[in-house]
Amino acid sequence: MKTDAPKAIERPASFRWMQLIMGIVCMAMIANLQYGWTLFVNPLAEAHGWTKASIQVAFTIFILTETWLVPVEGWAVDKWGPRPVVLFGGLLCAIGWVMNSYADTLAVLYIAAAISGIGAGAVYGTCVGQSLKWFPDRRGLAAGLTAAGFGAGSAATIIPISNMIAERGYQDTFLYFGIGQGAIVILLALMMVRPPHTASKAIKKKINPNVLQTTADFKPSQMVRTPVFWVMYTMFVLVAAGGLMATAQMGPIATDFEIDGVKFNIMGMVLPALTFALAIDRVLNGLTRPFFGWVSDQIGREKTMFIAFALESVGIILLYYFGRDPIMFVILTGLVFFAWGEIYSLFPATTADTFGTRNAAGNAGLMYTAKGTASIFVPISSIITAMTGSWEAVFFVGCGMNAVAAIMAWWVLRPMRKRFIEESSGTVSVQDDEKLMTGSAGTTTASPLPN
Repeated sequence: MKTDAPKAIERPASFRWMQLIMGIVCMAMIANLQYGWTLFVNPLAEAHGWTKASIQVAFTIFILTETWLVPVEGWAVDKWGPRPVVLFGGLLCAIGWVMNSYADTLAVLYIAAAISGIGAGAVYGTCVGQSLKWFPDRRGLAAGLTAAGFGAGSAATIIPISNMIAERGYQDTFLYFGIGQGAIVILLALMMVRPPHTASKAIKKKINPNVLQTTADFKPSQMVRTPVFWVMYTMFVLVAAGGLMATAQMGPIATDFEIDGVKFNIMGMVLPALTFALAIDRVLNGLTRPFFGWVSDQIGREKTMFIAFALESVGIILLYYFGRDPIMFVILTGLVFFAWGEIYSLFPATTADTFGTRNAAGNAGLMYTAKGTASIFVPISSIITAMTGSWEAVFFVGCGMNAVAAIMAWWVLRPMRKRFIEESSGTVSVQDDEKLMTGSAGTTTASPLPN
């Protein structure tokens, strides 16, 4: 079967970096659908008399559709390429926010949330998948930069959105930002190109020997039948849940620690301790993704996971014991966020390393559903706190989850993945759908992939 690898080799070295930058910009354009939503809650409540709880149902719908449909959208990218999927996603994102501007019932608001969630998932899954395919030699860094774009977009536009809501109302803000952000995504989609199925020889030489990569390609249907996938999925859930249980409850924790009224004077600007902490946390949560992604490109995925997850475990327990001091609260919440956000670069990169490049978007999308699974633990943490009357159990559970994931990374995933890659490389073709008995691809009889 003819591939586009020769054409890709003839392109200048800067071409793939341009593809990466376009993906980062697209991610920035959809970031406000999640991170800017909080600015619209009060105006919506005041305009329609809806309760904040009923309005936030729309946010839950957005997160569910954005997360759980990524595998389908990733499969579409692997089949038809990035252009139609990102075009579709950008269009839906624009339609969702335009509908928000005219929504006069909760039903319309919920439908708009579902539409924009599907669109955001299409863009997210495509851009992450693109980065994994274009950069087999720097997957951690590329996935990290792309994931960081999802947060950078809100940082760049949060003030303009806030100002426009105050000056012109939330309806115009939804309308104009929805059209503008969607248009940028659609225009960039027209310039996106399907990455080569196989890396050029020049790129292959750059792959660090510390980073184990298969030469085989697994479809999602094959991947889910391997034990190594479920080990990685379990680790993703453990780290995501452990971090969410601590970070999602930061406001209530600050109140119970009696530091929410403490203020910091930062270069003449007075900020409450919680606001100051959240501002720093958002920056660190963005920086950690390319940082730990780059580190994993140098020393290997599992070693980086062990370091990051162990750091998160220590940070969570230290926050419980020393977080009642305002300065330590700011420092330790920063540490918790810094050691948590890297999962959105490490797991996509490790998934592509383990299960191949050709179906990287669909496979990474399937792994990404672990975020949705982990979100179940957030309300559970509130129940635990209500039952015990203390945050102690939540912090210890979060600490333990990350400690278990750190141990699994080095003593379970590392030898399992090494053995799996050695057995599978050159034996599983994307055309083969044979059953993988007990996760050992070495038992299959598919022909090797062409080099």
